Amino acid sequence: MKELLEYMVKELVDDPDKVEITEEDEDDKTVIFKLKVAEDDLGKVIGKKGRTANSLRIIMRAASAKRGKSSIVKILD
Repeated sequence: MKELLEYMVKELVDDPDKVEITEEDEDDKTVIFKLKVAEDDLGKVIGKKGRTANSLRIIMRAASAKRGKSSIVKILD
């Protein structure tokens, strides 16, 4: 699932080399993805009124549910 998020984010940003994603297990059913991008690309990942960020979260939730888990995507400054 980390690869899916990484692929989507790298397609959105201007500097794909600065994309960093860490994956942490909160418990056996929940995974937290912490996303860090270049400062100039932060707006592209969040989008107008947070729509892009919400879309990323929805896609990740759907992919996680398929595997019987839940996921949380946090965008770090």
